[in-house]
Amino acid sequence: MANSLLHSLRGKRNGTFSDIEDTIEDQVESLRSEIASLTKLISKNGASQGKKLRAQAESGYEDLLGRSEELMQQLQDGYARSAREVRATVRAHPAATIGTVAAVGLLIALLARR
Repeated sequence: MANSLLHSLRGKRNGTFSDIEDTIEDQVESLRSEIASLTKLISKNGASQGKKLRAQAESGYEDLLGRSEELMQQLQDGYARSAREVRATVRAHPAATIGTVAAVGLLIALLARR
């Protein structure tokens, strides 16, 4: 019985079923082309977003590099200023400097013994 039903459905195929199959095939083909166009669109959008993010990262890197150079210059200036102040203090108070160095050396020696 199932065999005869399938056979009768196959016989009707030349009319209505053929039209339905053609319609479905057209829809599937239309969906494929839409998916392909969406894939291209997403690819282009992703590439443009990637370029934007890269440009932002590069500008952020350049800003960071500029700031770090400024900070390095400030540190070097501070180090040079401190060195000048220490030299001036040593020249102005040589006895106090020798006493301070001796006290620090004694403290280090005591701590090293333990």
